[in-house]
Amino acid sequence: MIIPIILAGGSGTRLWPLSRQLYPKQLIDIYNEDTMLQNTISRLEDLENSGSPIVVCNEEHRFMTAEQLREISVEPQAIILEPVGRNTAPAIAIAALKAMENNDDPILLILPADHVIEKISEFHDAILSGIEYAEQDNLITFGIVPDSPEIGYGYIKRGELLKDNRGISKIQSFVEKPDLETAKKYLDSGSYTWNSGMFMFKASAIIKELENYSPKILQPCRKAISTATQDLDFFRLNLKDFQNIPSDSIDYAVMEKTSKGVVIPMDAGWNDMGSFDALWQTGEKDSDLNVIKGNVLTHDVKETYINSEKSLIAAVGLEKFVIVETKDAVFISPRDRVQDVKKIVKLLKDQNRSEAINHSKVYRPWGSYETIDIEPRFQVKRITVKPGAKLSLQKHFHRAEHWTVVSGSAVITKGDEQMLLKEDQSTYIPLGTMHRLENPGKIPLELIEVQSGSYLGEDDIVRYDDVYGRKEQRQ
Repeated sequence: MIIPIILAGGSGTRLWPLSRQLYPKQLIDIYNEDTMLQNTISRLEDLENSGSPIVVCNEEHRFMTAEQLREISVEPQAIILEPVGRNTAPAIAIAALKAMENNDDPILLILPADHVIEKISEFHDAILSGIEYAEQDNLITFGIVPDSPEIGYGYIKRGELLKDNRGISKIQSFVEKPDLETAKKYLDSGSYTWNSGMFMFKASAIIKELENYSPKILQPCRKAISTATQDLDFFRLNLKDFQNIPSDSIDYAVMEKTSKGVVIPMDAGWNDMGSFDALWQTGEKDSDLNVIKGNVLTHDVKETYINSEKSLIAAVGLEKFVIVETKDAVFISPRDRVQDVKKIVKLLKDQNRSEAINHSKVYRPWGSYETIDIEPRFQVKRITVKPGAKLSLQKHFHRAEHWTVVSGSAVITKGDEQMLLKEDQSTYIPLGTMHRLENPGKIPLELIEVQSGSYLGEDDIVRYDDVYGRKEQRQ
């Protein structure tokens, strides 16, 4: 049995402003109509002997992750919640230990949740060709056959040939991202592949190699498993124990040290979607080699990526540029400088600006809200509540709220009173009043909320009851 381990804990800062800390690239539809996470799982549908996945994600993304799995009718073996990021080695160790809980020893297929793979049959063939090597306790990585001297990827140098008709080889060495001249030499030699970050091995094999080469990672991972709790649909790792685990990649922790590494070349239309240039490379191009999404007009524009979420973008005389507009931010850069967007994100975080964390539309387990207008003493939001969903029973110390139903129906709890509101009806929630909002209907509930008060932050909330297990917050 092959158990897919989906690594969905990244932050996706290189695709800001499309990707934000609380809504990263693996959870958005940047490639097609499905999200990157959904694509990663869906491409395994016809893979022989593939079981239900184990998904590892950030605790902050748990409800969106679970909802996206539900949308494609996937029931995972587990959704493991990381309270903080610790890179791929701890994530894989935790998943392997979890997979072995019932004394099973499955083959694990490690897949980042933010890759594009266009040739599914070639992808499956590469996986199936590795089973015999995985069963012999080898640690397999899938090396992408390079088609250009790429300086944005690490490389793998192939060693002893194990299977000539597929080019399966022992791993001689891992190589850091090269400069352009070195990358050209690697491409010309034919002895190197790109490091894809995808792996396959028996759960026991990776645990044994972690014991050999990185016991300081494995031992606290064992403790984190033993102190974890099941919370609704989630396997929640203890914050204190998980924080004690050293942060390291599986490459550094094991793959660069083991003598059991095997690389399987793969030519399957792969891209790690790590930048806006990658979105241009994989996107559908017009006659001027532009990738255009949304409300866009161009004149004399070539080899450019333009994505408009709402506003009209009019561009003239550009070549090899990136323009991305969301409701609260615009990013503009030459295509060969898009990696520097990370410096913008750092500036936003240093200035404690919300644009680094959230979109103007924020997703919650019950639905979403979108800020329409905000000033120092009032804020207007559009709130959408899914059918059958309810917000927590809560109160605020610094703001009052006025709700007007736009579509659907709402059950309102206000103090000791409960009422049903329909379209064009409204109610007022005074400061300090216990309240709750529910959608009893079969269609989404849409309402406009006007907040007023001395402080409008999301942390001004005390929860008394919450069906999603969220804890009380107050500052």
